[in-house]
Amino acid sequence: MRSPQISQRANDMPPSPIRKLVPLAEEAKKRGIKIFHLNIGQPDIPTPPEFMNAVRNYQEEVLAYGNSKGSQKLLSALVRYYQRRNIQVEEKDIQVTTGGSEAIIFAMICVADVGEEIIVFEPFYTNYNGFAQMADVKLTPLTLKAENGFHLPFREKIEEKITSRTRAILVCSPNNPTGTVYTREEMEMIADICKKHHLFVLSDEVYREFIYEGKHTSIMNIQGISNQAILLDSVSKRFSACGARIGCLVSKSQEVMDAALRLGQARLCSPSIEQFGASAALEIPDDYFERMASEYKRRRDTVYEELMKIPGVICLKPSGAFYIMAKLPVNDIEDFARWMLTDFSLDGETTMIAPGPGFYATPGKGLDEARIAYVLNVNDLKKAMRILAKGIETYNSR
Repeated sequence: MRSPQISQRANDMPPSPIRKLVPLAEEAKKRGIKIFHLNIGQPDIPTPPEFMNAVRNYQEEVLAYGNSKGSQKLLSALVRYYQRRNIQVEEKDIQVTTGGSEAIIFAMICVADVGEEIIVFEPFYTNYNGFAQMADVKLTPLTLKAENGFHLPFREKIEEKITSRTRAILVCSPNNPTGTVYTREEMEMIADICKKHHLFVLSDEVYREFIYEGKHTSIMNIQGISNQAILLDSVSKRFSACGARIGCLVSKSQEVMDAALRLGQARLCSPSIEQFGASAALEIPDDYFERMASEYKRRRDTVYEELMKIPGVICLKPSGAFYIMAKLPVNDIEDFARWMLTDFSLDGETTMIAPGPGFYATPGKGLDEARIAYVLNVNDLKKAMRILAKGIETYNSR
């Protein structure tokens, strides 16, 4: 009897390059191998006690459905948080989402119909590929260069990608996976292009607090673009609360916000207890972020210095987020990443990296690149990078 076939959409859903090697990692752990996880942006800094205490002290007797837009407490806390960053928004401009992931999916659905296009700069956060597949929209990639630190090209290059089916430009600053912080001039250029061509700007600003050189410019601080700007955000990284799954979509466009609310109603509500915890975390004084950024700067410097000791590695020191996108001296990064988990260890330890191709939409890109997340303490990072260096040497000498 012939089995029914799953949908083409499901078949085309790409695997996560960050997580697809997990089965190999689990097998390595069963063999007693310790793995330093450089593959995923999971901070190891403890979640703030303000968040945890709020969750522990949640007093409601029934864990009921919440408001589809988000809890009043969280919306108010978000307004105050943004005001402290000179982002002037009201509660009506905010839609709470189930993680930043849902914010991106909602935004894609709001701005583009099936088959329409969103310009994106690659390498980019790998799950943009999956989100676009879910929203049934097409990503139009424009490849950036490691040689200039993955900064944006001249506006003519961007405008060449615009077609009659283009509906938005998606930017991420500080950038995942490159760590690049776009200048105010770059953000103003994107806004100007979108004004000229009547496009939306989707601005992923999840890593706002992770800046080591330069200054963050929010799309919401650019004049004259407010009705076309959609800010995408999350509490996951800045509060080491990735499992809480609380994010938000922010826009001054009433049409966008009305559509986002209807999408929110279709999934009922975001997690109630986690919203309560996020509300408390958002009131933490800014010196928390200063200490956090200082620690991550130490980690960035450590990883960069160790990478520069490896012959053949090419990368520039990133200015933000907690990733480095590096060209490694191997011919097949996918094979190398697998081999590090299946065949290599140094004193019973190895590393897990995220292969570069998954951060591109253009086939054949990133074949010798890897994203390295510096989310471990400095001592572990030093050890992990030395293991990576020895792995590269051994792999190439086979």
